[in-house]
Amino acid sequence: MPYDILSRVSGSQVFINAECYARESQLFLCLVRDEMKIAISGKGGVGKTILASLLSKFFAEAGYSVIAIDADPDANLAATLGFPNPEEITPISDMTDLIEERTGARPGQSAPYFKLNPKVDDIPERYAHKLDGIRLMMMGRIKRGGSGCYCPESALLQTLMSHLLIARDEVVIMDMEAGIEHLGRGTARAVDKLIVVVEPGRRSIETAESIRTLAAEIGLTNIALVANKVRNQSDRDFLTSNLSGFDFLGFIPYDQEIVEADQANLSPIDSSEQLKTAVAEIYQALVSASDKAPATG
Repeated sequence: MPYDILSRVSGSQVFINAECYARESQLFLCLVRDEMKIAISGKGGVGKTILASLLSKFFAEAGYSVIAIDADPDANLAATLGFPNPEEITPISDMTDLIEERTGARPGQSAPYFKLNPKVDDIPERYAHKLDGIRLMMMGRIKRGGSGCYCPESALLQTLMSHLLIARDEVVIMDMEAGIEHLGRGTARAVDKLIVVVEPGRRSIETAESIRTLAAEIGLTNIALVANKVRNQSDRDFLTSNLSGFDFLGFIPYDQEIVEADQANLSPIDSSEQLKTAVAEIYQALVSASDKAPATG
């Protein structure tokens, strides 16, 4: 049961701004669901979107306020989460009227000046799509102009990303591409965990190393791995021996049912109990390791 009695904590004081629930004749004092910011990256096809989807569901079911961000141009998060008609969701980067309204410049047109810090604080409420306690935002591709400067849509995306990661007190889960283009030095400090999804293969290992290098350049060092498609102990040993400098959050076993669900155009997150069990353990590891875990009494 999600607890809606949002409270806030200031020092040793707890402020209750809604009523608690009574359950089985006991009164449970529910403290604030606090924030956690998670970015998920890795080589294409390793299972980033599946992990992002299930983590979003676990956090939402636990009562957290959750925003799931699809920051991968090959956008599949909406479909995996089960949103109806995902192909009809327009990425923020393609909302030309919104971009012009907020930056003062229309994408694709010559504009010597535009706002680099546009108003974005109302965008999540106005443009997020909602399902089962999860708000979804599809960002679109970061673009640059010919001179190397950010174009208007990139200015809006970067400002929006900073707002989501820094200013909002909720769980934000980002499904990213292999790079970390949506993150800058300022926003990187707000990321509690960069999870790199890997599979037993050389290309996946090389991608993980590249992501770690890119992350270090912007000061993001809180990195962990999730191994996916692990068939046996040999696969596990291969990954741990070749990625010995990383911490592993968990290992997800290979499951043919996930492949068959994808072939049948069904959401894989409901097709495999092994998958859900493994991601549930990763969720618990994230919550247990964070001092931002929600408390009940």
